[in-house]
Amino acid sequence: MTPGRIERRFADLRAEGRAAFVSFITAGDPNLEQSEAILAGLPGAGVDIIELGMPFTDPMADGPAIQAAGLRALAAGHTLRKTLGMVERFRKTDNDTPIVLMGYYNPIYKYGVEAFLADAVKAGVDGLIIVDLPAEEDAELCEPAVRAGVRFIRLLTPTTDDKRLERVIANCSGFLYYVSVTGITGAAKGALDAVGRARKRFAAKSDLPVVVGFGIRTADAVAEIASVADGAVVGSAIIDRIAKNLGPSGMLSDSGIHDVLAFVGGLASGVHRAKHPVAAGDAR
Repeated sequence: MTPGRIERRFADLRAEGRAAFVSFITAGDPNLEQSEAILAGLPGAGVDIIELGMPFTDPMADGPAIQAAGLRALAAGHTLRKTLGMVERFRKTDNDTPIVLMGYYNPIYKYGVEAFLADAVKAGVDGLIIVDLPAEEDAELCEPAVRAGVRFIRLLTPTTDDKRLERVIANCSGFLYYVSVTGITGAAKGALDAVGRARKRFAAKSDLPVVVGFGIRTADAVAEIASVADGAVVGSAIIDRIAKNLGPSGMLSDSGIHDVLAFVGGLASGVHRAKHPVAAGDAR
């Protein structure tokens, strides 16, 4: 597979000696216009890779914060087609920052896999994280996505044993996403030594970068994870910040959007001060 934005970004970060800061927001939260304003501001706030959530009514892996964000977006009339439109407009001013869509299979199935992948590639989507499609169903979406040049990223968990690991990562590309807790998004973060051991275990089976998410909420926590992994993901804490800034009308003011992006910048500072394990000589 020809190196794309994700591979180029990790190569650049490795050369800089630091991990990736990955942010998650829900597309269309609280409405299309304000969600686009936040999306456009993320790279300038220090985000290296953007996860853009596809709103869905039954988000089984998501905690209350991201569930609420999805419902706000759906109530404002957001759709999967509008999510792709957000990416397409983002690409008019930023052709470097990778965007990975995260969500569930039902909206894609309804859209049509072939049509969705064609539109995703045209919009500038780099990867997919589809929570509810197991590796046994790779023919459904994973394999067509890879053929279309869209990376397919899977979740690994503390309960993923070695036998299951080989099956899960068989068709993965882009990076591996380690869920550091056995729970939903927004739960307490996993123990740092356990995260480090998991990263080394995965790295022994795959050359893909290992990014860690779920339960990371502060700059200090981001720095800790960035010291033992190839990247750290923050989602619920950013969504909570959006919710905190919503006015009586359920919308954000300009100052509210500025506050959210300033908060993201503070989280990014955690990655910037962390020493990446590979740069520190912890070779795989």
